[in-house]
Amino acid sequence: MWRELLPVGRNRDSGGYRRYAWTGADADCRAWFRAQAEARGLTYEVDRNGNQWAWLGDPLAGDAVVAGSHLDSVPDGGAFDGPLGVVSSFAALDELRHRGVEFVRPLAISNFGDEEGARFGLACVGSRLAAGQLTAEAAHRLRDGDGITLPQAMEAAGYDPGTIGPDPERLARIGAFVELHVEQGRALDLTGDPVGIASAIWPHGRWRFDFRGEANHAGTTRLADRRDPMLTYAETVLAARREAELAGAVATFGKISVEPNGVNAIPSLVRGWLDSRAADQAALDTVVTGIERAAREHAERAGIDLDVVRESFTPVVEFEHALRDELGRILKGRDGRPVPVLGTGAGHDAGILSASVPTAMLFVRNPTGVSHSPAEHATEDDCVAGVIALADVLEGLACS
Repeated sequence: MWRELLPVGRNRDSGGYRRYAWTGADADCRAWFRAQAEARGLTYEVDRNGNQWAWLGDPLAGDAVVAGSHLDSVPDGGAFDGPLGVVSSFAALDELRHRGVEFVRPLAISNFGDEEGARFGLACVGSRLAAGQLTAEAAHRLRDGDGITLPQAMEAAGYDPGTIGPDPERLARIGAFVELHVEQGRALDLTGDPVGIASAIWPHGRWRFDFRGEANHAGTTRLADRRDPMLTYAETVLAARREAELAGAVATFGKISVEPNGVNAIPSLVRGWLDSRAADQAALDTVVTGIERAAREHAERAGIDLDVVRESFTPVVEFEHALRDELGRILKGRDGRPVPVLGTGAGHDAGILSASVPTAMLFVRNPTGVSHSPAEHATEDDCVAGVIALADVLEGLACS
């Protein structure tokens, strides 16, 4: 499975992946998922929001156990973020069939669409729509960098955008959702454990900062006469680093758009996107407030107009303690050693769905600690350990 999926959407120059929602690479990933489902005799379906499902047992019976993740990527992302969870879910089902276990609850494997938000700027679109955390009206307004709307992209890919929206009936059939994911950090590498259990997802969000100045000639305009928004943007980037360090949080300006974007032109508009995350809401509020305050102070001194728009936000997610503890009990039983429980600053579909269904997460060790990069990695032994752990969890939840 891994070898089949590995070339899909890979960029030859960077070695990273460009599997953006509703593109050709995304279609290839979806075709791969369907082929895996049908090869195992599973009931395949696509829901109203474009999320894929592969069912063992009656999808309408209720109290189903679901495993899965996503197949899309960030720009030039790694091979493991998302796909490891989907591949491992199919492999875990194969392991359970090899064990000859008897299922007493329906089991499903899922691929949630547009988790990374690389194309339309909003993460977890598929799960947000299903959970009612993104309205159909708001989804219809989403546009990519070329001005193509989400409905246009879905329609071009052969899906009906007129059906998107909350899917409470489907979510009500799920008794537990477990997402396996490569760790996005080095906590497990430092403890020497191949697998861990998630405790919580830090609160996080994305903010757009629009700095508007005055376009002018780069070679003839005196420094004293300039209203250059790039300088204010640069000061804001430095302020973000300072505020994050003070609060023990993280803040990143990782995307920028410039107009008119000429080498010999002073910009009229610099648009930067801030991603910030912290261990608790108070710390996150402190960081973002401090960054915006610094940006406005620099903008006022330089004669720059500034608009700040919060484009997305996810509050802290505490995974259901009962399900989390059950995972710990199941996995401890193999060798008696407790599995480490750790928090994460990365968002996931499991975090979005947690407001609607009991959810939990397993992490597989990433020795590089690098994610959203081609350097992202997990050894084959650790991936196998993740599959066995997921199989044990699914057996404990769906077979007893």
